[in-house]
Amino acid sequence: MDINFPLLLVLAVFITGLIALFDRLVLLPKRKAAIESFKSSTGSEPDQDALAKLEKEPSIIETSKSIFPVLALVLVLRSFLFEPFQIPSGSMIPTLQVGDFILVNKFDYGLRLPVIGTKVVSINEPQRGDVMVFKEPANPNINFIKRVIGIPGDKVRYMNKKLTINGQPVPEKYIAELRDEGGPYQLFEETIDGKNHQIRKDLGLRSLRAEGVWVIPEGQYFMMGDNRDRSNDSRYWGTVPEKNIVGKAIYIWMHWPTWTQLPSFKNNGTIE
Repeated sequence: MDINFPLLLVLAVFITGLIALFDRLVLLPKRKAAIESFKSSTGSEPDQDALAKLEKEPSIIETSKSIFPVLALVLVLRSFLFEPFQIPSGSMIPTLQVGDFILVNKFDYGLRLPVIGTKVVSINEPQRGDVMVFKEPANPNINFIKRVIGIPGDKVRYMNKKLTINGQPVPEKYIAELRDEGGPYQLFEETIDGKNHQIRKDLGLRSLRAEGVWVIPEGQYFMMGDNRDRSNDSRYWGTVPEKNIVGKAIYIWMHWPTWTQLPSFKNNGTIE
């Protein structure tokens, strides 16, 4: 079951804020009136226990007033500034490892309303080579992270594990041939619009479904994982609409693959 955390957070802020406002406008004046009436009826020294009972806020009011500012702050930070994510799969290896905790800049691509994602303030647009978090087109409750390969108007071609953008082959520099539990693979340094990053290509593994030519429509983006042969991306399900953008991945701040392991900070650094 997918939990829509942004919606739950908005509802929590609304409900606790409404309760706090109702108390301030309706219940608090009634409590003050009751306290003044009690004092005037008991003389100069009213019973302190009885007075304390009159002054005491109902528990739901006290709780709502105490957590409302915290929830509101979290909502603002998470919706408009920064949001943490954990990398669940290996589609962005070697740039991002499974278990990396990253920080996503929510305002670089414009300010958006929480839950519905409507852009209200335009700032920058995604650029080729950016690592971007977005909502999966087929299921907006799931967040994906890939690299921006094609922007509106681009023609992207991927054949025989070679990437071409607008008729120009994307430069690759061979780094090494390695092996892990998935088998042998090669590392390359790829350069897109002056931005350098590493990509991985498995040896002997090829999918014809991952090959083709795509022309990117207006308001859409073509996304690919750096782990080119093990990434579920735009080569399979198409482009990402602008409304699905969440933000730009900018920093790795912790690595914690499983709860049975201790967290580490070996991968900390900016995301290239």
